[in-house]
Amino acid sequence: MPKLLLVEDHEEIWDFLSRRLRRRGFDVVLAHDGQAGVDKVRSDRPDLVLLDMNLPVMDGWTAARALKADPGTAAIPIIALTAHALAGDRDKALEAGCDDYHPKPVDFSRLLEQIAARLPAAAP
Repeated sequence: MPKLLLVEDHEEIWDFLSRRLRRRGFDVVLAHDGQAGVDKVRSDRPDLVLLDMNLPVMDGWTAARALKADPGTAAIPIIALTAHALAGDRDKALEAGCDDYHPKPVDFSRLLEQIAARLPAAAP
């Protein structure tokens, strides 16, 4: 069962996403701020990270850079989740180290496609 870390501070979003992802066969671990997300990646070694970019304590941009700078976590794919859907925001997320970008509101079918593209051998 592929393990996903969902780093999201809005309860409605993490509740919705975690329940739907679990129904699709994923093991979902939660973190509610950027620092907790970085710590969980290092301790839990998820197969993929869904990372909100606007987080308390440490924002997603900083968290992505920290994870990609660490040889122990650099290979773990990160999909940025953000309400920022302006021109250049996708590029900004990719420059921070994210492997993909998904604007909010979440299109769950599209998000599943993005997860499967990053974890083809582990897709449920």
